[in-house]
Order: sequence, then structure tokens, then C-alpha cells
Amino acid sequence: MMLNQIDSTAHEASFRDPSGYMFYDGDTLRRQINPIYFKQYAALKEKGVFKTLIKNKLLIGHQETAVTEHGIVITPDPIPFITNPYEWSFEQYKHAALHTLQVHKFALSKGFILKDASAYNITFHKGKPIFIDTLSFDFYEEGSPWRAYKQFITHFFGPLVLAKYHGAKIFQMMQTHIDGIPMDIIASMLPFKTKLSPTLYTNIHLLAKAEGKHNKDYNAETKAISLSLKAQNNIIDSLFNYIKKLTIEENTEWGDYYTKTNYEKDAFTNKALVIKEWVSLLQPKKLIDIGGNDGTFAREVLSDVADVLVTDIDPEAVGQNYKQASKNKEQNMLAFVCDVLQPAPGIGFNNTERESLLKRLEKYAPDVTMALALIHHITLSGNVPFVKSAQFFASFAHTLIIEFPKREDSWVHSLLIRKREFIQHFDFYNEAAFEEGYATFFTIEKKKSIEGTERIMYLMKRK
Repeated sequence: MMLNQIDSTAHEASFRDPSGYMFYDGDTLRRQINPIYFKQYAALKEKGVFKTLIKNKLLIGHQETAVTEHGIVITPDPIPFITNPYEWSFEQYKHAALHTLQVHKFALSKGFILKDASAYNITFHKGKPIFIDTLSFDFYEEGSPWRAYKQFITHFFGPLVLAKYHGAKIFQMMQTHIDGIPMDIIASMLPFKTKLSPTLYTNIHLLAKAEGKHNKDYNAETKAISLSLKAQNNIIDSLFNYIKKLTIEENTEWGDYYTKTNYEKDAFTNKALVIKEWVSLLQPKKLIDIGGNDGTFAREVLSDVADVLVTDIDPEAVGQNYKQASKNKEQNMLAFVCDVLQPAPGIGFNNTERESLLKRLEKYAPDVTMALALIHHITLSGNVPFVKSAQFFASFAHTLIIEFPKREDSWVHSLLIRKREFIQHFDFYNEAAFEEGYATFFTIEKKKSIEGTERIMYLMKRK
């Protein structure tokens, strides 16, 4: 495919690389490799680079589907749901960065490099980060520096260091900076003391200064930089070791939700039993728990569902879920950050390079969607009418298990008090109005009060 041509089947995120592109063959996602990349592809196969990376679960697996003089088609192993960098917790982002460096270092040992180090080349699959761009490799040339070095800094290293000082919500900047957070912004947001760190000064402040000087001098000649293989490996090791030790200390509102919940132990158990009973009868293959905090209730059904997504607005809660899933080897659990009141939009060129959350959820098509202890936050904190939240869930949910806390619930009472002089505006927050609003898009199949609480569980089917 030439750069001035458009294949109508090509994936919207795949038009920039002349080496090839992704395309849909019915519901199957495949990758076309163009003749310009045949030499690299053949060498990567011959030297066993693909085979070793796939075996070690560093690169997504693929099968060769078709070979012609005009192109080679490979079929990557399917990934149920793609998450983006701005939807990761700190630990996920950190592991994605380390994963990228591991892939690059192995490629170097076999005579190749990563020609790009975009954070969007990583997603999470079976509980771990996985590299998904099979065509990101090129031949290593003796003495040449890593040409994706700056990209790694703006996509990985910079955002991680910023998160250390400003919190994991800094990753939201990747929504508006799809090509990486600019160096001058990264440097300006870091405290002065970071200039005293050799690693941070060299890889951020000095790089930002050099870039600024280059941008001011438009007539400056671009000089070829020589860097030995040993020096390049030293840079990789330095970045790897620094990132590996990075930590973040955040005490967020929902990070320890279940230590301050208004459930008594018996009520907690009763709620779990209702969820297990209903999910067991539905026998879903795919389930998503929206606002699922650290995945506590999703774990009640984890052994019965092949693929489970758990979202939460709080990066710390998502991080706790991710750590627990890793520790327990829960490969069918995927945690990611999501603000229901502001779902991730489509971004990039034409706003289609990275699909919106709702578009991805529509394609994912969960058999069961759970929204537990969430509707009062959407309605009272977000001022969202019931019919509007019902419309949101109906855009991707076939079956909805939703919990409604009544006005007598202590959390609801607390949220209403905060409305002060506008509290009467929220007189509509009641059981009857909730059922009426959701009846626009759903039919109520089951309804059950949770013993020991002021909450009601509903099982609904989309109309």
C-alpha cells in the first residue's frame, strides 16, 4: 500500500507505517506486511527473534496466513480488549515500560532494534503487558544510536517520573499527546531537585535543553551521532534499573473503599451471594464490572467467566486489583482506569486512531455488565438523569446487574447533604423514578433487596 492510497479495510490506527498495516477480514484482525519490509521480516524469522519473543510472552503470537509477491499476511492471536496508556495504573504503566526495554534489549542482542517505542505498542493480555506491533523491528547499524530513544522518554520514562511527583492521573495527558508528552512540558513540571539526579538530568533535563536549542536554530545542521552497542546497552540498563525502583505514594478517595463501606459483614455476604447466583444462571463468557474498585465482587464470579474486565475511576484501586491479579495469576482478569462521567474519547487523526471506550466496549460486547454501588455517584455527584445513565449502559450492555442504593442509604444521604440549597432538586432520586428511567432501554427481569442494607439489586435485559 502506497502512502497516498487508502485500503478500505485498513485499521484506523495503522495508516502511518509504510511497512504494513492491520485490516479486518470479517471479524478477524490480520496484518499485511508490505514488500518494503520483506527483508526484515525474513531475517527476524530466520534468526528466531519472533519465535523467542513469542515463547517468552514478550510479543503477541501470530500465524502466517498468506504469502504473495505483493504482501505477506499474518494473523495475530486475538486480544479480547485493548487498553490504552491513559487507562493504566502506575504499576501497569511501569511494567509496560520495562517490557518495552526488555524487547529492545533482546532485539539488540540479535542484531535488531525497536524502530519505535510508542506506549501504544503495548497492551495487557492474560494479566501481563504484551508487545503488539510485529513490524516495529529493524536492522541494527553499527555505531548508530537508538532512534526511538526520545520516543521512549516522552511515552514512558517522562510520564512515569511525572506520576511520581504528581500522581497517576498524569497519565491522562497521553489522551491529548498521542505522540508523547513534549520534553519541555515534562522538564518544566519536575521539581528542581530532579536536576541533581544523573539519570533524570541526562534523560530529561539535558534532552529538553538540547531539543529547545535545536528548535530555535532552524539552520543548524543535523549531525550524525555515533553510539557503540555497549553504550546503548548501558543506557537501556540505566533506564530499566531506574524505572524498576520507581514507586508512587497516593492515598486516593476510593483506594481503600472496602475498609470504609457501609456494609456489615452479613450484608456483604448477601450481596455476593446474589451476584454469584445470577451470574451462574446467565453463564456469561465475557463480563465487565463498571466501577468495580479493586475487583472484590468480580472475583466472586471469576472462576465461572472466561474473560472479566474491571474498571474504576481511581488509579490506586485499579493498581491494587492489578497487583492482586498478578499475585494470584488471574489471567482472565483485566483492570483499567475509567471515569464513567467522562469515558475515554476517540483520539488521534480524525479522532479514530485510538477508539473511544464506548466503541471498544461495543465491540467487546460483554454478556453481563455489573454496576454495583455506582448509580448514586453517577446521579448525585454527576447530576446525570436516570434515563441518561441507562442510555450509557444500553450502548454496550446486553444484560445489566445494577445496584440501587435508596435515599435511606448512608452514602446517598451523605451525597444529598452536599447539595445544600439544591437538595430539593434531587427529590427525583427514588426507586420508582429509577425503574421508570431504566425502563426506556431495559426490562427488569429480577429485583431483590440486599438483606441488612438499604440497597436493591436489579437484573435487567436490554430491549
